[in-house]
Amino acid sequence: MLSSDIGSIPPRLERGKIRAGAAKATGLIALLGAGDQEYRAFRDEVVSAFVDKLKAGVEVPNYPQIRDMNEMFLSLIEGVEKTGRGLVAVKTLRAKSGAAIPETEVLRKEASIIRNASSVEKVKVKSCVTGPYTLASFFQHRTPGLLEDLGECLASILQGSLFSNRTAEVAHVCVDEPVLGFMNDPLLDYGSEGREALKRAWENITGVAASHGIDTSMHLHNTSESLFWEVESLGSLTSHVGDPLYGQESTRGRLEETNKMLWATIGVTQFDTLIEAYHAAQGYGGNMPEKIGETWTGIRRGSVDPYMFLEEPGLMRKRLEDVTRFFGVERIAYASPECGLSSFPNYDVAMECLRRVADVVDKFNKSLGE
Repeated sequence: MLSSDIGSIPPRLERGKIRAGAAKATGLIALLGAGDQEYRAFRDEVVSAFVDKLKAGVEVPNYPQIRDMNEMFLSLIEGVEKTGRGLVAVKTLRAKSGAAIPETEVLRKEASIIRNASSVEKVKVKSCVTGPYTLASFFQHRTPGLLEDLGECLASILQGSLFSNRTAEVAHVCVDEPVLGFMNDPLLDYGSEGREALKRAWENITGVAASHGIDTSMHLHNTSESLFWEVESLGSLTSHVGDPLYGQESTRGRLEETNKMLWATIGVTQFDTLIEAYHAAQGYGGNMPEKIGETWTGIRRGSVDPYMFLEEPGLMRKRLEDVTRFFGVERIAYASPECGLSSFPNYDVAMECLRRVADVVDKFNKSLGE
């Protein structure tokens, strides 16, 4: 199995500068030598964070996701208008001309620098795409047509973001659907046009990657909605630590029936949860929300060490051993933290989490050959 990550990290730049720099990453400014200060700042942040992920031992890192996962894709789509009650499709949605993910464009252009700085043989990039169901949740009117239109837009954006050369390649594509499964949605009733439209939208996106021989996955926060099993071009599935997906006999059967793989999540990433677990282990029995708030105050003031709340490698190793024992190591394609690390107190703490996960995966893989 390979180590990877879900993507987001605490930004070290002001968010306005990140947005401004990203907007210039696929335009003339980047093409003409990157003389623009905002673009350079964005480029350097993406490159340095990706190199740090590789140096932490992550084998297939996601592009550093330092922007809002929804806004970054909606900004690449034409025909969307913002209202007080949500987004509205004012005409047929289309990906903007030449649309590509700015972060992957930076990684493509700077691949030689990244390879030299990280000493890897070939740079392998994971590209995350915010899913059509999640993006549709921001629209005032959700219809089957909207789901399909968003799927076509995302497939077009992804097509413009893929690359492969001697130095680097997009080696994995993940569709991120964190909203799916948290409500009883009539749009997804069995036999409905909405359900079929979402399936077609997912097939459209993952099919673009699969047609290039690229691994695909879907990242979920809730697996109660089972439609993802029906997506033929979807290779592997991932959810959060403790999700029923990882402990049910039915999952084993569906993996075999659909020839899919699992993505093992071995590290909790909600920092409030990590703080709560630490204090509970110390025997604290008082007002936990208040205790969490006090802890954050201490972290911000520098009087509390945030590293003390990180999970130990032994716990991560146990989770990995449990999932491989239950499903068989041959069914586990990747391992990573359960989600992005944007809730972490700072960039360095997030990188330490990635280092621990990657080290656990590396040592586990080596133990298989002993």
